[in-house]
Amino acid sequence: MPAVCDSLLEDIEDIVSAQDPKPNDRPFRRKNIVPKVRKRNSQKNVEADDDPPSDSVIPGVQKIWIRTWGCSHNNSDGEYMAGQLAAFGYKITENAAEADLWLLNSCTVKSPAEDHFRNSIKKAQEEKKKVVLAGCVPQAQPRQDYLSGLSIIGVQQIDRVVEVVEETIKGHSVRLLGQKKDNGKRLGGARLDLPKIRKNPLIEIISINTGCLNACTYCKTKHARGDLASYPIEELVGRAKQSFQEGVCEIWLTSEDTGAYGRDIGTDLPTLLWKLVEVIPEGAMLRLGMTNPPYILEHLEEMAKILNHPRVYAFLHVPVQTASDSILMDMKREYCVADFERVVDYLQEKVPGITIATDIICGFPGETDEDFQETVKLVEKYKFPSLFINQFYPRPGTPAAKMHQVPAQVKKQRTKELSRLFHSYNPYDHKVLVPKNPEIMGKMVEVDVYEAGKHFLKGQPVSDARIFMPSVTRPLAKGEVSGLTEEFRHALENGSESKACPSAKRWKVPLSHRMAMQLPWQQGGNVLKILSLSVAVLAVLVAFYYGSLSVEN
Repeated sequence: MPAVCDSLLEDIEDIVSAQDPKPNDRPFRRKNIVPKVRKRNSQKNVEADDDPPSDSVIPGVQKIWIRTWGCSHNNSDGEYMAGQLAAFGYKITENAAEADLWLLNSCTVKSPAEDHFRNSIKKAQEEKKKVVLAGCVPQAQPRQDYLSGLSIIGVQQIDRVVEVVEETIKGHSVRLLGQKKDNGKRLGGARLDLPKIRKNPLIEIISINTGCLNACTYCKTKHARGDLASYPIEELVGRAKQSFQEGVCEIWLTSEDTGAYGRDIGTDLPTLLWKLVEVIPEGAMLRLGMTNPPYILEHLEEMAKILNHPRVYAFLHVPVQTASDSILMDMKREYCVADFERVVDYLQEKVPGITIATDIICGFPGETDEDFQETVKLVEKYKFPSLFINQFYPRPGTPAAKMHQVPAQVKKQRTKELSRLFHSYNPYDHKVLVPKNPEIMGKMVEVDVYEAGKHFLKGQPVSDARIFMPSVTRPLAKGEVSGLTEEFRHALENGSESKACPSAKRWKVPLSHRMAMQLPWQQGGNVLKILSLSVAVLAVLVAFYYGSLSVEN
């Protein structure tokens, strides 16, 4: 995170209202929650005065619409937030119009993604929806004007989404942007055993680490996700086992750079993968995420063995970005084109049928026609079956944004030229399409391939073929919450007042009291401060009783 944010936002638990001073004017000692002030003598606040008092709002019965942009890491975060909210009684809806609150989970990689995010915020406000913002955009730049007065949950604070949503529904603006640490050491993020609603009940996305070791000059994600922080192997293996017990057939490993996994905790990616392979049931599969060339070079031999394993997809995403060494140097990618080619050549030789996916940035500052033609030659040489072509967008606050820019028309032209090249060859991608049949979802079946396209193979199940089901249980239904352990269920049911009211199943006491009672995944973490000065005395009594609450005036 940039230094300008560190001074103000380090482990911040800052709840503000639209009437509060700007962040630079706010005293650093002010960390308590302040409810919005209702100015009854102001004509523009007449409509707001018709709203019920915040204390009369019952959280946990509202409908929530969640929209996620970006990578699989972001998607996993969105699934975790949906699972926790659903477990606490909120209804997760796919209908944005009927939702009471929109949870917008953003991506900061490219300008168009942020534009969609900004437009969604504007639309939510126009439709008078409550809004909670998540993801890399507000984490990296929380002081942007269009985020002013809105609730934000940081990328490492997703285990506290219930708290943020409840306060937002009650009319407060909440910001949790701190980093999770253990004895001063930065952790990978929220616990992996949180409740989750998988978008696809057959696929579990596991973030093995957050952040990276690079300092790419074009990357805004680094500002949000920070330096490398890996999860311990035992936690990752435990999450994989739990997922298979819930009927998952595929595990996708994700992070900003899977190849760098473990370098901060004294281990490495192959060690993790061999441990995971041991717990993959017969018929289930493991898929690796993106890895940058520098961190895979020293493990090529072991990676080839792993990618040849029958329960691991022969697939690897290795971004090259450009085939010009001078541009790679300007990008600070820490490898040369020869390093990338060594990775691809070795894996293609040692792993028959491997699919290598890569990324290309067209029009990076300083890229000449000669530089671009080198990239074209690289694509012609390898004919990558999966190629992500990106026009360069200068992201605010990155070094590349200050470099001399390639004209927009040139960037578009190069993007189109590379896209034409990609569509000129048919690599017969690994995907197979078969007639939709609910009975074979998540299972393996022998097929006769009768048509091949750019991104697919079409097949017809062989009439007498045996349908193979991985040795796992029935998958969860779509929308069903995973990870509801006995520990979690006990926390929900202990103190239940009424079976009729979903939110009443959570705790006997109101939120201002309940904040002293930490949930299983929040042990050792901070909790939100008291909502207003009017309940300060009562809060002190609660703090005395539970011994875990602090109050600041």
